[in-house]
Amino acid sequence: MRAQTQLVRGVSRRFSRISGLGRSAQAAVRRLEADRFWPGCLRDSFDQFEQFLRCPGRRLYVPLADCPCHDPLAGRDNVEAILRALPVRARRELRQIVARLDEEFERRTLPDPMAPVNSGVGWWHRRLTGR
Repeated sequence: MRAQTQLVRGVSRRFSRISGLGRSAQAAVRRLEADRFWPGCLRDSFDQFEQFLRCPGRRLYVPLADCPCHDPLAGRDNVEAILRALPVRARRELRQIVARLDEEFERRTLPDPMAPVNSGVGWWHRRLTGR
């Protein structure tokens, strides 16, 4: 099967392929990336978040990133934005995959007791950072 690509600023980009997602969910992600995000947005964001979880050690502290491209929380924010924009069935499939990463993130990071509870951001922003 030929990879689905799109030309973005003169560069050919592939649309995200997420292992474990069915065809209709993959198609929904592709449409969403083409319409509201960029080709490969979900894959890029997953990679950003997963790369942080591959770090060695029992406990991880969220790094203070100078740039969103190196911030695992920005990656998780993008995943959440895509989740919220997907149709219900595709959202349910993707949420199951994301839940495994979230469980690992929650297990390996510590809650930040100083983080505001009603800050309007995802729970992953209320974890301790490496200061």
